[in-house]
Amino acid sequence: MKVTKLIVHCTATPEGRDVSVSEIDAWHRARGFRCIGYHYVVMLDGTVVRGRDESLMGAHCKGQNSCSLGIAYVGGVKADGKTPADTRTAAQRRAMMTLLRQLRQRYPSATIHGHREFAAKQCPCFDARAEYAAL
Repeated sequence: MKVTKLIVHCTATPEGRDVSVSEIDAWHRARGFRCIGYHYVVMLDGTVVRGRDESLMGAHCKGQNSCSLGIAYVGGVKADGKTPADTRTAAQRRAMMTLLRQLRQRYPSATIHGHREFAAKQCPCFDARAEYAAL
């Protein structure tokens, strides 16, 4: 797979609610995916957990899966579970920046996008393209 895009997502889970990769995997399998659709998940404490192997096509952004890696942060909605919000912790912000920097080193021609650029969604609840433009 030739990676030309890095697409940032949120898990659309309430602010402060910890979610495991195995839980996300179960949600995605229930939707008919082979396994978790994201390649990386950034936990609340900033830990980066590998999801789907980079060598495999993702299942995270319709029409873009064959040329992209999916990176999700845990969160994305307010505590009410409905209202979209940038809920990233300081640790998640740092970890996401570090991860995207590393991925850009491996895939120098890849551009960084938010899921909302390709779907009628708020995800990842911030302007990823603008935030990571300097990478």
